[in-house]
Amino acid sequence: MSQAVPAGSPGPPSLPVAMQAGLTGLRDALHAEWTKLRTTAGPAWLLAATVVLTVAVSAAATAAVRCPAGTACPVDTTKLSLTGIQCGQAVVAILAGLAISGEYSSGMMRTTLTAMPRRTTVLAAKAAIVGGLVLAAGTAGVLGSVLAGRLILPGHGFTAARGFPLLSLGDGPTLRAAAGSVLYLGLIALLSLGIATAIRDSAVTIGVVLGLLYLSPLIAQAVSNPQWHRHLEQAGPMTAGLAIQATTGLRGLPIQPWAGLGVLAAWSAAALIIGGLLLRLRDA
Repeated sequence: MSQAVPAGSPGPPSLPVAMQAGLTGLRDALHAEWTKLRTTAGPAWLLAATVVLTVAVSAAATAAVRCPAGTACPVDTTKLSLTGIQCGQAVVAILAGLAISGEYSSGMMRTTLTAMPRRTTVLAAKAAIVGGLVLAAGTAGVLGSVLAGRLILPGHGFTAARGFPLLSLGDGPTLRAAAGSVLYLGLIALLSLGIATAIRDSAVTIGVVLGLLYLSPLIAQAVSNPQWHRHLEQAGPMTAGLAIQATTGLRGLPIQPWAGLGVLAAWSAAALIIGGLLLRLRDA
């Protein structure tokens, strides 16, 4: 039986005023960023392109590989089926970069920061909305890629009788590779968003992000010293992050799967921190 609260007694403790204001500001910023992306055609097309390109490239890569009878085929079929992530990440980088650099080029950023003076809140809201949308698109792309591999591989000689069971998310390593690939795309979005916040220019941002992703493996391949080659693969955001897709030969990897994804997370966090600091210090 509940007891009556005596008149004049203090009520239940409430959140500090500053915290309430912060939560309200974040909610308003999230709503504003969601409205911007929802009412603009570009992001929707880029998200759709991420899914289509990821699945199409994965299916094409899977269909291009065969395992003839009587031959050994040292193929990581899970990683092969997720090849499209390497192309889909380019669209993700463009989408995330345009989410903030596009506002600078159009002058919309002044309006955004006038309405939402807390600049770190604006960046956090952009990161949450863009990251969430990319994770949703990445999930669709990864599921489609795994399904394509499951349907195509058996007809190309990769059968259970030859040691290649059907791809299934019920298999631990395959589930880890699939879930890790989705997280990989989300981290690429945050990396691009942070770099775009620091650079502000759309074209330069896209060039820097794509160069960072695709040139670092080429530089590593050009290094003849085995030790330095290994270190570069361990430090590169793409080479380290995509280690999450490996399900065979883990001992021979330059970096272990989750550690590699951690390297990419460090790149993304550093980009967001630097971008956030510059956003606070510079004029819009």
